[in-house]
Amino acid sequence: MSPKVILLTGSAKRIGAFTARYLHQLGWNIVLHYNQSEQQASELARQLNAARADSVKLVQGALNSIDEIENVAKQAINAYGKLNALLNNASAFYPTSIGSITEKDWTNLVGSNMQAPLFLAQYCNPTLQENNGVIINMVDIHASQPLSNHTLYCMAKSGLVMMTKSLAQELAPNVRVNGVAPGAILWPENNLSADEKNEVLLHIPLQKLGAMQDIAQAIEYLLNANYVTGHIITVDGGRSIASHVKA
Repeated sequence: MSPKVILLTGSAKRIGAFTARYLHQLGWNIVLHYNQSEQQASELARQLNAARADSVKLVQGALNSIDEIENVAKQAINAYGKLNALLNNASAFYPTSIGSITEKDWTNLVGSNMQAPLFLAQYCNPTLQENNGVIINMVDIHASQPLSNHTLYCMAKSGLVMMTKSLAQELAPNVRVNGVAPGAILWPENNLSADEKNEVLLHIPLQKLGAMQDIAQAIEYLLNANYVTGHIITVDGGRSIASHVKA
């Protein structure tokens, strides 16, 4: 039996790259999507293919363009002739305070966090239907608890939560659709001060940063949970249910 195939968007760095390695070790063939991080994606593919020949292929595209989204989907399906899973991991994230929001911000934040998952699901649905496939969307605890000065990002992630639930109903019974909502797993790429990091940790009941493995394990569970659809697994150390959490 040929390995199962997953399209993983935004997979050149950070949680995406870790998840690609994790699923590859479980025997999945990976279609690694990247936009601008060609060097990191190529090196990751080289390493994984060295471990198991022809097990990883690359696709490139900007997910804020519907034409490019369609091209990414076509390349991904053609890579191995099928898809068993789609993991919508790619995500732009930065603040947009009211008074400063531009059309470019809308295109970037809504494009990567809501538009791309929707259209990738649409373009990949036929092959996923044929293979009793799975869609997993990476959402965010701030889809329901606003993050200050990030209205546009939070709106897009909130839309992705509803999309997850709606598609779970529409694409059943052959395709399951779920989501993972990470909390504090990696610090943002823009440096935070020690005081800012401590402030975040004070609002997490488990009093620690999560690990990328925590997210990968949640994804693994959802890939195999044959009777689970339309659900969001929150992986945040209890932050979203803590009574003293700051919005």
